[in-house]
Amino acid sequence: VVEHDDQTIEAADWVIDIGPGAGKHGGKVIFEGTPAQLRRAKTPTGEYFSGRKEVSASKKEAKQKHGTREVAEKTFGSITVRGAKEHNLKNITVDIPLGKFVCVSGVSGSGKSTLVNDILGRSLMKYFYDSKPVPGEHTSIKGLEEIDKAIIIDQSPIGRTPRSNPATYTNAFGPIRNLFAETREAKIRGYKPGRFSFNVKGGRCETCQGDGQRKIEMQFLPDMWVECEECHGKRYNQDTLEIEWQGHSIADVLEMTVEDAVQVFGDIPAVARKLTTLNEVGLGYIQLGQPATTLSGGEAQRIKLATELAKKAKGQTLYLLDEPTTGLHFADVEKLLGILHGLVAKGHTVLVIEHNMDVIRNADWIIDMGPEGGDGGGTIVAEGTPADIKKVTKSHTGKFLKHTQRKK
Repeated sequence: VVEHDDQTIEAADWVIDIGPGAGKHGGKVIFEGTPAQLRRAKTPTGEYFSGRKEVSASKKEAKQKHGTREVAEKTFGSITVRGAKEHNLKNITVDIPLGKFVCVSGVSGSGKSTLVNDILGRSLMKYFYDSKPVPGEHTSIKGLEEIDKAIIIDQSPIGRTPRSNPATYTNAFGPIRNLFAETREAKIRGYKPGRFSFNVKGGRCETCQGDGQRKIEMQFLPDMWVECEECHGKRYNQDTLEIEWQGHSIADVLEMTVEDAVQVFGDIPAVARKLTTLNEVGLGYIQLGQPATTLSGGEAQRIKLATELAKKAKGQTLYLLDEPTTGLHFADVEKLLGILHGLVAKGHTVLVIEHNMDVIRNADWIIDMGPEGGDGGGTIVAEGTPADIKKVTKSHTGKFLKHTQRKK
């Protein structure tokens, strides 16, 4: 199995640890052995697995970096869902405090997704965007006027074709195209920023229409993408590739990793802010032009979060996330927590459905559902801070919060 969960690693007979970092910084086998031997290993996984290093993100640091005086002085209200009865929910009423990092926990089938996605999520989408899906059965929701917008950030792809990539999704590509259009050679030739877009005729390779790849339809099998034989994956025609900015063609830029691009565009504020945020969330190893089809769900989700974090705060937003730690290593979870605390420091509210104890332990407020799944669930077992939940004897989450601190 490919796995990050420490209990699964503990149960394994043999562990193969790959790293030490991601992208060009990884690709090596850095440890092989038993879980007991892994505890003594000086690898990133070994450090977290042994308890020598803990998954935590400083709320104080997030406030210093992202917080403002207006946020610090603001009094936040709450959103109240009353009479939730959809599926197995037992006519419950839930208060969700705003301006905090709130975690909805509980065993599988306890009603978390029904409450957060089917009732609250759909109600928010209907209230703000007039969407069509009908919210799950409930009596009322109070407090929606306390927030300015709602954003559901899931692990769905940022695009379904090679045309979509981190540079276009974060809106960093527009300012980059402007830089190329401002070069002396581009002005002499009369090239505008559109010339450096792979979505329009003129500068792109017409054989692949700017995809860099060509789709081969496989009838009853999934379609295949192969490198374009004309531009060899560059996306552009030769005339466009002759224009360089600081020694780089537009294709070179798309092939840069985020980490390298931060160095190249560090003095260009419109680009640097977006790229720096991507780097900070642990995505320094991905390429700016990496096709959306090759990104994992966890990578896509962090690109969405970084895009939001890079925006200037306007009003208060409620972010909904469903199990954001799926597929993430301990180190990635720590970076994710840093982002979520950063959003809260800006005055927003983060509401997550989560099973990961490291995330639950770092929440400001927990809504624990259960006590069991199916007919045995659908009630609120406990509400409060992590310290409060630990004291509730009938809460499975409380029991594991008490006993899952890793042994050092």
